Amino acid sequence: MASSQTSPTGKPNSSRSKARRRALDILFEAEQREVSALSALTARREKTDQVINPYTVDLVEGVTTMAEEIDEFLQTYSQGWTLERMPAVDRIILRVGTWELLYNDDVPDGVAVSEAVELAKILSTDESPQFINGLLGRLQQIKPTLLA
Repeated sequence: MASSQTSPTGKPNSSRSKARRRALDILFEAEQREVSALSALTARREKTDQVINPYTVDLVEGVTTMAEEIDEFLQTYSQGWTLERMPAVDRIILRVGTWELLYNDDVPDGVAVSEAVELAKILSTDESPQFINGLLGRLQQIKPTLLA
């Protein structure tokens, strides 16, 4: 059975999945080094032969531009968890997922949530996918009021 984020051949959205993973890496690196995400992106372009997918750039720029609002939503709706207490990778997955969910109309809401959960399954703790699914699911439910 094909998952909701890929076609039966697994091709169309795989480049977006890779772009999400690369954006997560850049945002994580920036946070760990205490530099701006845009500087980390520029450094990645200058110091490697990697071709940076345009969607990776969209994600990094979108999360950076909307960071204050995204963090406010996450802080408000993550019951019992401050942003500082969350594992860094979960915090960044949530930021990317929230940006896609709330500010990128090209990505269906369900895909934004499921892609974030998939990243958590690969990169974080056993409890993280459920936490990320619950928090993004809550934001998805109240999306119209958040963007009003």
